Amino acid sequence: MKIGILASPAKQNAWMRKESPSMPVSWVQDNTAHEDFDVFVDLDFDNHTERITTYQQNKKTLFLLGAVKCNLEGALYKHGHRLESALNNGMQCIGINNLCTFIERNLLEFSNPMNIPGQTVATVATHLGYTETECVNSRVGMITPRVVCMIINEAFYTVQEGTATESDIDQAMKLGTNYPMGPFEWCEKIGLSDVYETLEAMYQDTHDERYKICSLLKQRYLK
Repeated sequence: MKIGILASPAKQNAWMRKESPSMPVSWVQDNTAHEDFDVFVDLDFDNHTERITTYQQNKKTLFLLGAVKCNLEGALYKHGHRLESALNNGMQCIGINNLCTFIERNLLEFSNPMNIPGQTVATVATHLGYTETECVNSRVGMITPRVVCMIINEAFYTVQEGTATESDIDQAMKLGTNYPMGPFEWCEKIGLSDVYETLEAMYQDTHDERYKICSLLKQRYLK
């Protein structure tokens, strides 16, 4: 199986820290050679959704597209395509949780609007170093990123209100909930820009006040 991965330096480093190693992969600089691979992983897809126009013309390759700040149906529609037409063209892809700290896990969290057979996903996941898979609804934010980014946002509100310091909140979360990192540590590991942009994408998708970004977080993002 020939696997190509397109990723920013931060996400490439995250991949290299995976709990279970993947089989050998080829790191590529852009998405022009995706037809050379059986599996093509684009960890930066939700920052470059225009790539879907090229990908949906490829009937041979299975695509794993980073889709936390978007979903695949929305990305297709944004660029003048429909899920049904992509399926009719023979496109094969799933959306994956592509945020740092989640890339490294043994669990592949994915959405499957194209109904790729579960055994196919499991086989590819094993080659990529994932020992478990979890199929979630094709929604902006998926599940784990949605929950973690909301916790981080609430932590920023707590600091903004003067209730506690960042270090106090990190310590309390680790001791009280047994989280591996506190929210501010987690934010740093994920990347503040990805946290902000995930929350913004969820708010724009739902207009739910739960995802309204704390002004302190916004100030940090805009610096």
